[in-house]
Amino acid sequence: MVFNSFDFLLFFPLVTILFYLLKHEYRWALLLAASCYFYMYFIPAYILILFGTIIIDYYAGILIESETRHKRKKLFLFASIIANVGILAVFKYYNFFLDNLNVVGTWLNGHPTAIRYLGIALPIGLSFHTFQAMSYTFEVYYERQKAERKFGYYALYVMFYPQLVAGPIERPQNILHQFHEEKKYKYENVRDGLLQMLWGFFKKIVVADNISGMVDLAYTHPEQQTGLTLLLATYLFAIQIYCDFSGYSDIAIGAAKTMGYDLMENFRTPYISKNIKEFWSRWHISLSTWFKDYLYIPIGGNRVKISRMMINLMIVFVISGIWHGANWNFIIWGFLHGLYLILAIQKDIVLKALKIPENMITNTINIFVTFHLVVFAWIFFRATTFTDAAIIIKSIAHTKFGSQHLIHSLDVFSVGEKNLGRTLFLFTLIGGFMLADPTMDKIAKNKFLFKNNAIKYIIYSLVMTGIILFGFFGDINFIYFQF
Repeated sequence: MVFNSFDFLLFFPLVTILFYLLKHEYRWALLLAASCYFYMYFIPAYILILFGTIIIDYYAGILIESETRHKRKKLFLFASIIANVGILAVFKYYNFFLDNLNVVGTWLNGHPTAIRYLGIALPIGLSFHTFQAMSYTFEVYYERQKAERKFGYYALYVMFYPQLVAGPIERPQNILHQFHEEKKYKYENVRDGLLQMLWGFFKKIVVADNISGMVDLAYTHPEQQTGLTLLLATYLFAIQIYCDFSGYSDIAIGAAKTMGYDLMENFRTPYISKNIKEFWSRWHISLSTWFKDYLYIPIGGNRVKISRMMINLMIVFVISGIWHGANWNFIIWGFLHGLYLILAIQKDIVLKALKIPENMITNTINIFVTFHLVVFAWIFFRATTFTDAAIIIKSIAHTKFGSQHLIHSLDVFSVGEKNLGRTLFLFTLIGGFMLADPTMDKIAKNKFLFKNNAIKYIIYSLVMTGIILFGFFGDINFIYFQF
C-alpha cells in the first residue's frame, strides 16, 4: 500500500481509531496485523521472506545476548548478517552481478556465461528493513540494546507500517521500548502528527508528482532534448527527489506520531548545507548515521591516518551507492559524494591553515557550490544508463541560453498539453515552495509556532487547498520504493 492512495485514506484512520479503542496489551497485535496487510498489498508472498529474516534475527539476538564467549557471539552475529545480506544480494544484486560477469565473459571468451538470470521482482523496501533488522543485532552485539524476548514486539519493530517500506531506518533503542509503553491519547500528538502528514502530502502530491512528468519527458530520451531542457530537468529532479523522499518521511513520522510513537528525524532542509559533510547530516539522516555507526567507525573511522580515513570514506560512499541500486550509475553517484567529501576535508585543512574566517559571503558561496555539486551527482542517480548520463552532461555543457530556448523548454515541460501558462504557474509554485520549506518544515515538526495559533491553521488550510486544487492524483510511487 502506498501513502498517496485512496486505500491508505481508509486504512490510516481505521487503524489509528482501533489503536486507541484497544487495550495496551492488544495494540501490538493490531499494529503487526495492520503492517502485514500494508506490506502484502504489493506482492503478498514476499511477506514470507520478511518473516524468515525476522525469525533468524530474533533468535540471533537472544543467542548473542546469552552467549558469554566472544567468538560465539561473533559467530551468531555473522550468521544474522549473512542471512540478511544474502537475501538482499540474491534479490537485488544477482542479475546485476550476472550482467557484469557476462560482459567479462564476452570480452575474454567471445560469448556470455551460461548462467541463467533470476526472473524475480525486488521486494518493496528490502534494503530498508534489512538495514533496520541488522541494526538490532549490531546493537545487541555491542551490548547497547537488550535482546527482545517477545517475538511479536520484535516483528513489529521490523514491520511497523509507517516506516516499513522507505524508512526512517530506526534503531532498537528508539522504537522498541515505545511498543512496550502504554500510549495515552493526546490531542497534541494527533494534531502534530496530522499536520506533519499534511505537509508531507503537499510535498509529494503537489510538488514531487507534478515535477515527475516533466523530468520523465527530459530524461527518457535525453538525446532528443536541448541542453537547457536537460539543465532545468536536472534542477527539477533535485527538488522532486527531495520532496518525494522527505514527503514520505513526513507522512511516516506523522502517522506514527498520531499514535504517540516518535520516529527519528530523517531530513533537515539539506539544500542549505554549506558543505557535503553537512549535507549528509541533513539528508537521509537515518541512513548516513547507519553507515557511520556500523561501517565507517568499525573500519577505523577518523581514528586512523588521514590517507586511510579518506579510503574509509570512499568505501562507505561507494557501498552507499550500491545500497541504492544495482546499477553502475548509483556506484558513480556514491563515488562522487565520497570524492566531494575528501576534497572538502582538504579544503578545510587549507582554510584552517590560512585562518580564513566564515562570513555571510563565504557561507552563501559554499551553499551555492554544495547545492550544485549535489545536483550534478543527481544526474547519475536519475539517468537510466551511464550513456544517458554522459549525453545529459554533454548537452548541459553546451547549453544555449535565450528567450527562444527557454520558451521551448517550458513548452516541453507542459507534458503534452502545450499549456505554457500552466507550466509557468507550476514553476512559480515550486519556487514558492523552496522559499517556504524551511519555515513550514519547522512548523510541521512543531519547532516553530506563531504566537497566534490561528495563523498556523490558516496556513495549513491553504496547504490543504493547494493539495485539492493542484495535487497530482495519479499512480506515482515514491522514488525510494525501488530501493
